[in-house]
Amino acid sequence: MVMSMLKQKLSTLPNKSGVYVMKDIGGNVIYVGKAKNLKNRVSQYFNKKTAIDGYTFKVKTMVDKIYDFEYFITLSEMDALALENTLIKKHQPFFNILLKDSKTFPYIKIDTKNNFPKLEIVRKVKKDGAKYFGPYFAGIRARELVNIINNAFEVRTCSLKIRPEKPAKRECLNYSLGLCSAPCTNRITEEDYKKIIAKIIDFLNGNDSVVIKLLEEKMKRYAENENFEKALELREDIKMLQKLSMRVVAEVPQSLEIDVFAYATNNASGAISHLVVRGGKIVSVQNLSTIDASLSGGEVLTSYIMQYYEHSVVPKIILVSENLESAEEIAKIISPERNVEIKTAERGYKKRLLEMAKNNAEEHLEKSASIEKSKFDKTIGAMQNLQKCLNLKTMPKRIECYDISNTQGTNSVASMVVAINGEIAKKHYRKFKIKTVEGPNDFASLKEVLERRLFELERAEDESFSEKPNLILIDGGKGQLSETSKVLFAKRDDIEIISLAEKFDEVFVPNKSMPIMLKRGSVELKLLQNLRDEAHRFAITFHRALRTKNQTKSPLDEIKGIGAVKKKALVRQFKTIEGIKSASVEELALVKGIDPSLAQKIFEFFNKK
Repeated sequence: MVMSMLKQKLSTLPNKSGVYVMKDIGGNVIYVGKAKNLKNRVSQYFNKKTAIDGYTFKVKTMVDKIYDFEYFITLSEMDALALENTLIKKHQPFFNILLKDSKTFPYIKIDTKNNFPKLEIVRKVKKDGAKYFGPYFAGIRARELVNIINNAFEVRTCSLKIRPEKPAKRECLNYSLGLCSAPCTNRITEEDYKKIIAKIIDFLNGNDSVVIKLLEEKMKRYAENENFEKALELREDIKMLQKLSMRVVAEVPQSLEIDVFAYATNNASGAISHLVVRGGKIVSVQNLSTIDASLSGGEVLTSYIMQYYEHSVVPKIILVSENLESAEEIAKIISPERNVEIKTAERGYKKRLLEMAKNNAEEHLEKSASIEKSKFDKTIGAMQNLQKCLNLKTMPKRIECYDISNTQGTNSVASMVVAINGEIAKKHYRKFKIKTVEGPNDFASLKEVLERRLFELERAEDESFSEKPNLILIDGGKGQLSETSKVLFAKRDDIEIISLAEKFDEVFVPNKSMPIMLKRGSVELKLLQNLRDEAHRFAITFHRALRTKNQTKSPLDEIKGIGAVKKKALVRQFKTIEGIKSASVEELALVKGIDPSLAQKIFEFFNKK
């Protein structure tokens, strides 16, 4: 039935460029891809010969779950690339590569438009005309490089606005320690300071011989002055720079910026290796496993590169181990303002760089195969098992778990924690203050929270609340499930709900009196237990924070114009709230920071008729 429906849709696909979206039986987006020819590409997934000869394990797993698909025709392949990237970020399909925001790497930023530029460590690259160096990872730390630069060049790292016509009264500690040249007090001219910046830029571009010489001279002076602690620190800096110097790649011009991406697969798992080459040296190496269900290595690298360069500096040359059918279009999207080459290489240093990256990817693949299988089992495997064991209508791609926390009915709160594709998604966590329930009534509190959650789902204004859960998990037993399911089923019939009792880890489902006992130690039970425990932790943390805030709350907080400093001054003067309440306007105005108008306001607040 499903296959006949899919074949019917396949016959209507156009021979045009566009984006296709694969969905499972529950309507969840499980894969997003782009194609020059939609009809040819989508048909490949359902072609028996392709399935026998070319399917990887993950592609086959994904195809087995396809219940429906939709497509979008685009005017050009550039439009298809951009739309594919947008939809991947929006739907977070399990079978696509997903680069999380936390995976952005540090850069060293120097804003040369500033008269006295400082060194900053940033994780997002902006089009602001500043110079960015990096990214730094895998053994080379941006913070360590900034410390080395400070030790060698005495450049500022503070956020002080430097105005030569209005110098600061005194220098900070960094000047005394020899870590800053103190432009804030005119200890150095703008011209001389910019000469230092030019040397730093030269160093960050790969010329580290001058810095090593400077550090060796300073280390010698510190040792002669018996400042052995500082001398040892500089010795470690020199060792790091020497280690970096050993990463020189023969024949690579120092002026070139090159990123290298290589893909390796064993038809069951995949891995990407990324080399960053700056100033003729490999400054960073990153290896990662992939769970992408694309039909070719070129598609995998395309998806990764499109996501990676959203927050990263685009180099002049990008080397790839696989031919990218949309290389020119990718280059225009990731760097519209400059010409970027994306290509493979067959000779010279470029070929050696690609071979190095390919070897790294293959080694990582070999070492991580068992880890990836374990991750697969704990995520999509756990979701599959839950669907089967609990007889769920759809695979629970998004699970939301709720818990209540209070102290004898006071400061009652609730937590919502989320798992997407079997993994905790903290970005989607939300918390609630219970508004309509008096006293310790968890049943009523859960009902209120669920009603508010469903209301927010309809409003679709919040990033997390606008996403429909496939499964709701309640921390509790049959009673909690019975009450909350009434609220859910009165408004929605496309969301399923279960509860997990804490004592024996029994799973209760609607309309069944007996619980379901999941196998002890199974990945599906662990997924539910982890969510329940996380919801409990999140609720308690919020409850404690709210209780502490309320315990320290003061009537003074309600008076506009009184902050922490003025509140402290009033308490210091009058000892208690009663003392403040009984004070006259004149007495209040004697307190530091309290002017006559604010004193009048305080007096009127406490002496309302």
